[in-house]
Amino acid sequence: MSSTFQDGSRREGGLPVSAFDSPYRPNVSYHFNGDVSRFHYGVKHPMKPFRLMLTDHLVSSYGLHNVMDLYETRPATREELSQFHSEDYIEFLARVSPDNLTKLPRGSLEKFNIGDDCPIFQGLYRYSALYAGASLDATRKLISGQSEIAINWSGGLHHAKKNNPSGFCYVNDIVLSILNLLRYHPRVLYIDIDLHHGDGVQEAFYTTDRVFTVSFHKYNGEFFPGTGRLDEVGCSRGKHFSLNVPLDDGIDDDAYINLFKSIMDPLITSFKPTVIIQQCGADSLGHDRLGCFNLNVKAHGECVKFIKSFGLPMLVLGGGGYTPRNVSRLWAYETALLNGVSIPEEIPEDIPFRDWFGPDFSLHPVLDNLYENKNSKRYLENIRIRCLENIRYLQGAPSVRMDQEIIPTQDLSGLTQEEEDAIKDLNEETDMTRVENIEKDCMRVGEFV
Repeated sequence: MSSTFQDGSRREGGLPVSAFDSPYRPNVSYHFNGDVSRFHYGVKHPMKPFRLMLTDHLVSSYGLHNVMDLYETRPATREELSQFHSEDYIEFLARVSPDNLTKLPRGSLEKFNIGDDCPIFQGLYRYSALYAGASLDATRKLISGQSEIAINWSGGLHHAKKNNPSGFCYVNDIVLSILNLLRYHPRVLYIDIDLHHGDGVQEAFYTTDRVFTVSFHKYNGEFFPGTGRLDEVGCSRGKHFSLNVPLDDGIDDDAYINLFKSIMDPLITSFKPTVIIQQCGADSLGHDRLGCFNLNVKAHGECVKFIKSFGLPMLVLGGGGYTPRNVSRLWAYETALLNGVSIPEEIPEDIPFRDWFGPDFSLHPVLDNLYENKNSKRYLENIRIRCLENIRYLQGAPSVRMDQEIIPTQDLSGLTQEEEDAIKDLNEETDMTRVENIEKDCMRVGEFV
């Protein structure tokens, strides 16, 4: 399979033939801008963007870059961000910095929900624009048919609201992506397997039947964000087009996989989405710094593999995950699954920061049995039955008018030829520059821990 690299060239080769799980492999694209991993929320903050650098190193060290189309993405523009977020909020993000906090109008920080969870750090606006831009770039490749599966591990920040940040998320790249996809797709299915409820996405599409949102998450009424009850099913035209699967501490691999498949199979059959977005938050893994589940890497990946098996266009995003070595393990493994290839369990010898993956140096560390499983079989069966009852209300896929005269013939958020040429020039960097960037990353990692 040939792959497009960041310098625009096409190359053949990649992993050995024995690594491929099946003769058919979908056209997968990988969307990433290395600058997004260089930002820092703060020394004590659990969100560590450098986990994206670790992920990218693992993906490259396993040779997965040879079997995908690679795109170095541009930041989202203000106009693109304003497709969902309010103008005054985007203006606030663009001008606020640690240096001018004392000069802001009184009440600005409270108005925009700035605090310990969502601090102001250097380069905040560019960071937000970078991960949102990568998700929008991924949607453009799906819309154009260049990709069947598009991956952006820097995206998936599902808590951000129209007028303020929330839960470490400043811009909701998922909502922006769905809005773009809706211009060409009649029905979008959003699946969230993060530990936390995907409240920002659910809220944005709570009244429409063109987007079905489903979230598997921890819920007890107090756990952040405090939403995601079974009875949150949508309203108005969107009634029964939201589905929540609230879980308790300690759910294990078998219980999670069985519940996931038993719900998603009839849901996809009934709703008949034309494109799927799957948010793959890694904080649902066991041993996560903020987590409380007992999922292993393979179990999490099985949920992604199952959705891939339906053969529909997919946008695959990151999300939460606060133990960086396990986040990168998971997303590298799921990158391989999405490409239909097998990769060795041992972490590659030549990967930068290999010591982070010790002492086992395995792609699949044991992550279960840390928490007591409080999800009884009776409880899970009740959840399953109530979810299936909600799905039956759909009575088939909703019809959507998609008249040719109201569908734009080109993507308005796409690049102009001038922008394409400029980005191509920027990407023509020398091998020496690449080496220097890696050396800089090595020096920075000590600051980020």
